[in-house]
Amino acid sequence: MKKILPFILLLVACNTKSKKESLDSEDYLTVFEKSNGTQTATYFETIAFYELLEQHFSEISIQTLGKTDAGYPLHLISYNSKGTGDDFQELRKENRILLINNGIHPGESDGIDATMQLFRDLAFGETGPPENTIICTIPIYNVGGSLNRNSTTRTNQNGPEEYGFRGNARNYDLNRDFIKSDTKNAKSFAQIFHLVQPDVFIDNHVSNGADYQYTLTHLFTQHNKLGGELGSYLHNTVMPKLESKLNTKSWDITPYVNVFNKRPEIGFSQFFDSPRYSTGYTTLFNTLGMMVETHMLKPYDKRVKGTYELMRSMIEIIEENGVDIREARLQNEKTWQVGDPYPIQWELDTTKSSKLLFKGYEGEISTSTLTGGERLRFNRTKPFIKEVNYQNFFKSKQEVTIPEAYIIPRGWHNILELLQLNDVKMETVQRDTTLRVEAYKIEDYNTRRNAYEGHYLHYGTSVKSKEIELMFKKGDIIVPTNQAAMRYLVETLEPAATDSFFNWNFFDTILQQKEGFSPYVWEEKAQTLLKSNPRLQIEFNVKKSYDKDFATNWYAQLDWLHKKSANYERSHLQYPVFRLN
Repeated sequence: MKKILPFILLLVACNTKSKKESLDSEDYLTVFEKSNGTQTATYFETIAFYELLEQHFSEISIQTLGKTDAGYPLHLISYNSKGTGDDFQELRKENRILLINNGIHPGESDGIDATMQLFRDLAFGETGPPENTIICTIPIYNVGGSLNRNSTTRTNQNGPEEYGFRGNARNYDLNRDFIKSDTKNAKSFAQIFHLVQPDVFIDNHVSNGADYQYTLTHLFTQHNKLGGELGSYLHNTVMPKLESKLNTKSWDITPYVNVFNKRPEIGFSQFFDSPRYSTGYTTLFNTLGMMVETHMLKPYDKRVKGTYELMRSMIEIIEENGVDIREARLQNEKTWQVGDPYPIQWELDTTKSSKLLFKGYEGEISTSTLTGGERLRFNRTKPFIKEVNYQNFFKSKQEVTIPEAYIIPRGWHNILELLQLNDVKMETVQRDTTLRVEAYKIEDYNTRRNAYEGHYLHYGTSVKSKEIELMFKKGDIIVPTNQAAMRYLVETLEPAATDSFFNWNFFDTILQQKEGFSPYVWEEKAQTLLKSNPRLQIEFNVKKSYDKDFATNWYAQLDWLHKKSANYERSHLQYPVFRLN
């Protein structure tokens, strides 16, 4: 048996090789290619295509990870030139990892078709397989939207013939759901993201806010917000390298043209991707993130080819600079430490800007024969190349000091479940313990009047801070900040942060007063309160003297006094997450 075994292994190896050599790439044409670049694959056609690749190529593997709102699972497809499985903890030791997300808006299907071709060509070795880069993709993230196909809702888009819908199975825009995770899709994405822990992340999109000559635009995560060595590396190395590589392949590219119904030549600013967006979310874990934004008015076949070439170029960059990318990521984990100031609000830095040599079309203003108002039209017979002012620097608007830990009462299980979903390390209070903590009282906030992705967002939130001693019960949760999820914790648990859990309405129950008073009962008690507290009496008299509305509103006076008394509930406006400094 020992003598026969080597011969059998050799025979199997030869058969596997000859089987691969006998395959014809013509048998692996995508729906896009078969239709001469006019159609996009359905969800089921897409998954079947990857299953076919997995059957014949050991370099391709498929995993199903988590459910979506549509009831179907999310798939994770991996390409590994060495064919050594999908143990990502092991793979990370010697490789860099690229994660590509497609179909978050299924009407923007360019990435779906381009990535299918990319994986096939990698499997056949037609484009030079990367040696030290593992390439992963979520082939279609918004499964429900992909199943909801039509040919009309992308009003401005030039192909394909039929496509998916932006909203998912519950009509959520998934590219606004990464922090709040209202959908099963977002929860499954977090599972995949933390399994893979990518060095680089690409989210493929299509957009249009104006007309211009480019098919490709890039929307890198905002480099100041990414921060540290990694932000500088993204801005000064990765972005120029990508532009240069595509230029040598005769593909013009420019930063995402962040305008709507305006002429780009007047200048525009970089899009600010807060953590609700995919690249804003990946920033919190120090991943280099970018969105590809092809121009929806360009022919579909050209958009898909451009997306393909951009992904190929990024793979080349990761191969060439993988060690530097990993080192920059490691350094960025040291950028902020406990006790450091951390930015939670940003604004444009108007003292800095860049210059773009922009290829556009002349915008012409005329009187609309339909509305009678001004109409903007781009004249494609008048192309131009002009220097444009591009504002791509942001600065910190508000900061907080990073605490040693946050303490969360165990009753806030919805928050704790999201932290757990994002691989946050937590400790449990072992016995009832009194600790000195920093407590926030919500001082002010505004609320959007219109619904936004299932919420009425708060903004302009401010807090009052106070050091107090507080009894925490056995089972309450201590969340140390000195961990990989530090940035995620600060930006979700600090109420004033742009995409905090507070601003996304997770703590709205503290905004409603639960106990009140009957005026005929409280008035007598209020008089007794004032008699026993001369300072409060003076404060009450002063307020009535300068606040006329208050002086003429008997209920407001009683309510003010009630809030100054021991009868007023402590939980009203008391933010239930505490800072341990």
